[in-house]
Amino acid sequence: MQLQTRQAGIFTALVLLMAATRFYSHFGSAVSLPDASLAVFFLAGFYLARTAWPAAVAFVFLLLVAGGVDYYAIAFRGVSDACISPAYWFLIPTYACLWYAGRWFAARQQMNWSNLGLLAAAAWCSTTAAFLISNTSYYLLSGHVSNPGPMQYTAGIAKYYPPYLSCTLLYLACAAMLHVLLVNTGKNAAHSSGRV
Repeated sequence: MQLQTRQAGIFTALVLLMAATRFYSHFGSAVSLPDASLAVFFLAGFYLARTAWPAAVAFVFLLLVAGGVDYYAIAFRGVSDACISPAYWFLIPTYACLWYAGRWFAARQQMNWSNLGLLAAAAWCSTTAAFLISNTSYYLLSGHVSNPGPMQYTAGIAKYYPPYLSCTLLYLACAAMLHVLLVNTGKNAAHSSGRV
């Protein structure tokens, strides 16, 4: 029961983080944080890998939250609808890359200091795959790219990939540090109270 309560709390925090950061620019600004959606899907996959309730429900709920925030931002906050095109549907496999990478990592490793290298590799690979899916689908299907060609696509990758990757890895690094510190604090408290 305690595990389910903890997972529900983590899931709620992740939903709120995504909702709070998704309104503006993918990469943030002087007054807003970068979009945390990619990191949220990775972390949800990691933390909900061992839930009693079906993980697919959580994944679909996160997709609905993302779509709902986008709708609200466009309809009521005046955010550009440039990303809404047939390519928008490719956000499902984009986010699935991160979700399943988080689940893969959870099935094989604990998040602790000695496994942070593997966590970084899983995060880098899944974020790169997610970028290629979302960027390529936008490039080919959005209708916003004039004169598509390999050079223009390469220029887009060079411009957008570094912040796309760095924002996601920064959120994941912060989450990993917080996780490891909280787990170690809990272990130290249990040890000092004799509950080892």
